[in-house]
Amino acid sequence: MKLAIVSDIHGNLAALEAVAADIRRQGVDQTVNLGDSLSGPLLPLETAQWLMSQGWLSLAGNHERQILTQAADRRGACDSYAHSQLTPKEFDWLRSLSHCVHWSADVLLCHGTPRSDCEYLLDSVTLGAIHAASAEVIQARIGAETASLIACGHSHIARSLRSALGQCLVNPGSVGYPAYEDVYPAPHVVESGSPDARYAIVESSGPGWIVALRSVPYDCKSMALLARARGRLDWAHALLTGYMR
Repeated sequence: MKLAIVSDIHGNLAALEAVAADIRRQGVDQTVNLGDSLSGPLLPLETAQWLMSQGWLSLAGNHERQILTQAADRRGACDSYAHSQLTPKEFDWLRSLSHCVHWSADVLLCHGTPRSDCEYLLDSVTLGAIHAASAEVIQARIGAETASLIACGHSHIARSLRSALGQCLVNPGSVGYPAYEDVYPAPHVVESGSPDARYAIVESSGPGWIVALRSVPYDCKSMALLARARGRLDWAHALLTGYMR
């Protein structure tokens, strides 16, 4: 089994198309998408339509939940823009998605952690910075899940780790948004340090899972220009550099 894992596209269709082209060259059996697919000032409608046409297994991230359930006066700017662009067909698709799926007995897919769509699995936040979580913290977040492969997104930071029980833990990084600021669970900055689109390929082998974290260049300037045209200079800088400042 050879599986491509994408996550955190955030409406960046140019990055998604570049990643999809690279995936086609890898001979994978299936591609899965871990959510946060649309939120942002870029191309939420076009990205939703592209994903719906592919038939990939897609999950809901925290932003899908927020787009669907938060009142208009509580939505952030990125969720509000995505909400304003979608039609009933895309909303119905979003409602069909779950934040956590047992893809098989050996593979668990989640946006954040098995218990939450807005909790980091492999990362923690200390003093405004994100860093690799401790083995004890990761195990507490995994809980009783026994899948040999657990794939998560949400933090936008590509990581591949092994749990204390030998499980393969993978975050593919973000396809479309390489740096951001957040206030949950405490104010912090996430920066990948590169504008490249990220995804992962995992392949089953005798002793476990082989993981390849891939970094794909694409025309980030076009997306940065679009963000700038929408009045989001912060997004434009993040897309061009992988940094917030």
